[in-house]
Amino acid sequence: MKTAIFPGSFDPFTKGHYDIVLRGLSLFDRIVIGIGRNGTKHETFPIREREAAIQKIFADEPRVEVQIYDCLTVDFAKQVGAQFILRGVRGMADFEYERNMAEANKELGGIETILLYTRPEYAHISSTLVRDLYSYNKDVSDYVPNRLR
Repeated sequence: MKTAIFPGSFDPFTKGHYDIVLRGLSLFDRIVIGIGRNGTKHETFPIREREAAIQKIFADEPRVEVQIYDCLTVDFAKQVGAQFILRGVRGMADFEYERNMAEANKELGGIETILLYTRPEYAHISSTLVRDLYSYNKDVSDYVPNRLR
């Protein structure tokens, strides 16, 4: 069984994230969405709320699991039996960062990273954008999956 983890803070989970997972399901038998704890980031939405929200989005998809983790991503991959890390790339800045992380993860844990380019209609969407809009009480429904609204 080919298993990938899709790691991130997902604060919040966006339409871009959703699209990457759906497209990843054509490549992998199982995807574990790993919500990483990051002590350096200020959380807008509590981690347990993010976990519940993402579980709700994929409630009808048994090949997707959601877990919170508090360790190196390569260690989390080993814990859940994943052979791959799935990541989305919106542009060149993301690519450079993800390439460096992929090399480090390969060296540290022998795990391959698969990058999927974000569809053009989602390339401008980031969790940061959604958090900013949300903080000013703006409508974010165009940026998050329907089940998060």
